[in-house]
Amino acid sequence: MLPENIIYITILISLVGYFSYLRGIISGNTKPNLVSWFIWSLAPFIGVFFQIKAGAGLSVLPIFMSGLNSLLVIIVCVFRKNAYWKINTFDVICGVISLIALILYIITHNLSISILFAITSDALAYIPTIIKSWKFPSTETGLMYTTGIISNIIGLLIIKIWIFPIYAFSFSIIIFNTLVLVSIYRKKLAIS
Repeated sequence: MLPENIIYITILISLVGYFSYLRGIISGNTKPNLVSWFIWSLAPFIGVFFQIKAGAGLSVLPIFMSGLNSLLVIIVCVFRKNAYWKINTFDVICGVISLIALILYIITHNLSISILFAITSDALAYIPTIIKSWKFPSTETGLMYTTGIISNIIGLLIIKIWIFPIYAFSFSIIIFNTLVLVSIYRKKLAIS
C-alpha cells in the first residue's frame, strides 16, 4: 500500500490526459461521443458519494477527477462547432439504458448493488466510444485513457479497506479504458 498523499499525483496525471484530449478537440482531431461523456460526467460524482459513504478516503480522487474532467470535455464540445461525433440511435439506446442504470444506482440502498449499477451505467456509456474507436481510431486521443488507467491504479494502491464498493469502480475504469486503448491502437499493435 502506498502512502495516501501520493494520490495528489493523480490530479496532475489526469490533467495531462485531459489537456491532451481538449487540445485534440480544439484542433479538430478528437471527436468525443457526447453520450459517453455525458454519462461519464454523472456516474463518477454519484460513485464518489457512495464510495465515501462506504468508508473510502482519498482513493476516490481519480474517480472525482474523471467526472469533473468529463464535464469540462462536454463544455468545450458545446462551444466548439463540429467538435463531437455524430450521435446515432444505438448511442441513444446505450445512453438511455445507462441513465436507467444510473437511476437504479441512486435509489438502491445496498452499496454493493449500487456500485454494480454504477459500473453497468459506465459500461454502457463506454460502448459507443469503444465502437467509434474501433471503426475510426483517429477520432480519439489515447493519452487521456492511459492517464485514466494510471490514476486509477494509483487510487487502488492506497486503499486501506478492500471492500467491493471501494475498489470496484476503479477496476472497471481500468478495464474499460484498456478496451478503448486496444480499439484505438489495434492496427498498430497488429503490425508490431
